[in-house]
Amino acid sequence: MSGSPQLQPARPNKLLLPLQTGRSSCHVEMPPPPPIRLGPPHPYLKTHGSKVARLHLFDWVVLALLVAIDVGLNLIEPFHRFVGEDMMTDLRYPLKSNTVPVWAVPIYAVIGPIIIIIGIYMKRRNVYDMHHAILGLLFSVLITGVLTDAIKDGVGRPRPNFFWRCFPDGVPKFNNITTQVICHGDPAVIKEGHKSFPSGHSSWSFAGLGFLSWYLAGKIKAFDRRGHVAKLCIVLLPLLLAAMVAVSRVSDYWHHWQDVSAGGILGLVVASFCYLQFFPPPSGDPGFWPHAYFEHILNPEGEGQVQSTTNSNHRRSLSGGPVAMEMGNTNQELGSMEEGRPAG
Repeated sequence: MSGSPQLQPARPNKLLLPLQTGRSSCHVEMPPPPPIRLGPPHPYLKTHGSKVARLHLFDWVVLALLVAIDVGLNLIEPFHRFVGEDMMTDLRYPLKSNTVPVWAVPIYAVIGPIIIIIGIYMKRRNVYDMHHAILGLLFSVLITGVLTDAIKDGVGRPRPNFFWRCFPDGVPKFNNITTQVICHGDPAVIKEGHKSFPSGHSSWSFAGLGFLSWYLAGKIKAFDRRGHVAKLCIVLLPLLLAAMVAVSRVSDYWHHWQDVSAGGILGLVVASFCYLQFFPPPSGDPGFWPHAYFEHILNPEGEGQVQSTTNSNHRRSLSGGPVAMEMGNTNQELGSMEEGRPAG
């Protein structure tokens, strides 16, 4: 009947293709296609937190070792540099209390930045970013603390208020031959009087707040070459706070200006090294996340060997590598089998 639709014969299943081999024919069963993945799973704290911590277990052990070393450096007696009678002229500054107490340093240099880092995690939900930022921050302050206390013990420079530490009653006493001071004050106070160089407040402040400054620069893309000066104000705010703490050490007569300068440079240099160990330079999009997160994107963990192989093959096929050549040869063989010709 004209105009009526004609039925088309059903096409054979492509997974079972006939292959002519002389008098007999056989069917070749093709393997199932690889599973389709939309992308790597998002690294939440619940799903990837323990895994990331296990990968950096050795780093956390090193952090504990640094804490033990720093405690030991604070317990030993520092070098007592020679202090003569004529040197007391520059060491008679009054013995004042600290404007910034010692217990406040870990709060603004460590706990404060950690709170900011956790707040960013609550917004972005990237456990790699939170873990590596906290780990880098702790490494920054602890490495700086060990270096600072080691130099303090080795140098033994007297503080500007050393006179009143050595002679709390104001009555000096010196050796008749060498004119070296003969202190009769509290041994613990005298011990601290030989720890002027470099400034611990300054080095810790610039180590913790300097790392925070680097971290914020990456998060707000401060150096994306768009000329937003307001971003620089956010980046410089932690450094300003650290500088004010360093200035207070001079105005309190606990340190010479050379002490706070050396401490600030030491802390900032260590903070820079520790940040760049975990994060790219804060310029543009690549500086937003840590190195480990980009590795997670390229090679997701916990997805099995099939997923890793599939992603690797896909990347190499896009670049025209061996996998692309293998896929091309496979397509040719499939075409030959569909035409009834022997492959190869």
